[in-house]
Amino acid sequence: MSRRRSAVIVIDMINTYDHADAELLLPSVEKAIPPMVDLIGHARAQQIPVIYVNDNFGEWRSHHGEILETALAGPHADLVEPLRPDDASLFVVKARHSIFYETPLAYLLSQLEVGNVVLCGQVTEQCVLYSALDAHIRHLKVTVPQDAVAHIHADLAEAALQMMRINMNADIVNSSSVTF
Repeated sequence: MSRRRSAVIVIDMINTYDHADAELLLPSVEKAIPPMVDLIGHARAQQIPVIYVNDNFGEWRSHHGEILETALAGPHADLVEPLRPDDASLFVVKARHSIFYETPLAYLLSQLEVGNVVLCGQVTEQCVLYSALDAHIRHLKVTVPQDAVAHIHADLAEAALQMMRINMNADIVNSSSVTF
């Protein structure tokens, strides 16, 4: 089985922004949304899988529809609407920082024959970093479009991107340079 196919992974963007660091995060999210929208659109046009991996916010009964409805009913629906999953999008619910921790994502990627994950979303210095490491140790190629990830702390985000590039051999590029 060849694992050369790419998938775009959208991390934690279905969000109410009702948390302690939201005010620090929101300006970066607003900047990252247009490149994310373009990246997702480009992937969909090429029939590249788009997989949303999203926090369940501690609501263990939550499913993706409920998470989306809650976020769209919140005060920051304008940040969620442009990134709304379409009918072809896949959705994995997570409970911790890594998109792989205790989720079926590794199995899903194997079934889709994915060998390269393109990580976009939030937060660069947390969930994106930990997910990149977990992808790397699973022998997946990692691509991170630096303009399509949002951060709380710019200095930590820059360090995280550098760690991904150096320690995980991740491709750190602009979203317009992503090839599938």
